Amino acid sequence: MSSLRLEGCLTALVTPFKNGRVDTGALESLVQEQLDAGIMGLVPCGSTGEAATQTPEERKQVIQTRR
Repeated sequence: MSSLRLEGCLTALVTPFKNGRVDTGALESLVQEQLDAGIMGLVPCGSTGEAATQTPEERKQVIQTRR
């Protein structure tokens, strides 16, 4: 069995909302900003608190958003 080794800095992303919906444009900008800064990994819906109040569809949308 192979093991996954995480190294470096990983950012827990906030989920931006606008008018009660996930703001994918703002999320894409946040992702790009982190990547440009040299971040090693991103943690969507991880530890900033909003994941507990998101619907499964919103969490899926956040995880699938790309830059």
